[in-house]
Amino acid sequence: MDIPGFPARKGALKLLDAVLRRGETLDQAANNALQGIVSGPDRALARALAGEALRWLVDLDALIDSATKQALPDDAKPRMALRLMLAGWLRLETPPHAVIATGLELLSGGPRRLAHGVFSALVRQDVKLPPAPTLPDAAVGRWGDRAAAIAVGLPVPPPLDLTLRDPAGSASWAERLGGISLMTGHIRLPRGTAVENLEGFNEGAWWVQDLAASLPARLLGAGAGRRVLDLCAAPGGKTMHLASAGWQVTAIDSSARRLERMQANLDRTGTVAELVQADAMIWQPAEPFDAVLLDAPCTATGTCRRHPDVLHRIGPRQIAELAELQAALLDRAVGWVKPGGQLVYAVCSLEPEEGERQAAQVPLTPDPIRAEELPAGLSPSADGWLRTDPGMLADAGGLDGFFVARWRHD
Repeated sequence: MDIPGFPARKGALKLLDAVLRRGETLDQAANNALQGIVSGPDRALARALAGEALRWLVDLDALIDSATKQALPDDAKPRMALRLMLAGWLRLETPPHAVIATGLELLSGGPRRLAHGVFSALVRQDVKLPPAPTLPDAAVGRWGDRAAAIAVGLPVPPPLDLTLRDPAGSASWAERLGGISLMTGHIRLPRGTAVENLEGFNEGAWWVQDLAASLPARLLGAGAGRRVLDLCAAPGGKTMHLASAGWQVTAIDSSARRLERMQANLDRTGTVAELVQADAMIWQPAEPFDAVLLDAPCTATGTCRRHPDVLHRIGPRQIAELAELQAALLDRAVGWVKPGGQLVYAVCSLEPEEGERQAAQVPLTPDPIRAEELPAGLSPSADGWLRTDPGMLADAGGLDGFFVARWRHD
């Protein structure tokens, strides 16, 4: 099929099917479904179309349903094609005639007339999407009163955040890169920036890390040569942050491949850490540490502005399974903190089962997080914990959803 843009639409349809029918992540689906089919700019367009369709799925389906006499099944191919057609028109600003030329080909041999009629009717009505995506009912049920505020942070993918190896250069790097700094050691740039082409990349002056993701390591302060354990350390931003803050870091991860990437980033940034490939549920250190940082495996629902697939893939089963693993990891981490040492627990999840309910079970003395340790506009809870949502700091570009808590071993 030699229609410009059609391979991207075909790839996007495969991505939607993989996420919604098979429960794959968008990243997994891109690696599997697009291999050998879509490349270069078409691959990026396929990801963008599928991502926007997932981000606005509830609202796109409402528009489709408003223009059909009989509701289409959720997994019907015409509905899937129309989701992508509407995402291309309403989110990527593709002209309607181009949407029709590429989108209807997805239904070759199928009900093209139905899809053409529905799309054309919505174009004639000049329909609009709401200011923020409508969240799926299941997510609203879990997040309750927080849901509306979370949705405010989801209309667009996030900007690019950098963590500086030397925080003292924040003002200088913000000026050189044309970005803004929301706290010392942080730079924010517009999304779409080619990371490898930015000044400072080759010399390792910074690494990519969402502002919220940088906070757990920040909350351990300066290392002054003390020993810290970074559990579940990949992709490595926390390890580099701790090493650059003067800690002697032991970083544990079960994946040799992820550790290889971590070592490459350590080499680029000139930071040093001991990398250990091991299962944290089996591995045992020779002696306890001055600090332990556990950024635990989780549902990652807090990353929904950059990974909108989590809005539709995650449910009670995944939450319960991961909460069980988090509790087991926390139990081990507590035993590896020496007297006088600190433990920081974090998850990039919006689920209380993975955050607040885990923290409530830790048998150490709380070390409350203080407002002055956080970016302006964020504040700790009454318990001294930190809960960030994607809608926070929205005027400055938002941040991922995280839960962070800190304790001291008296």
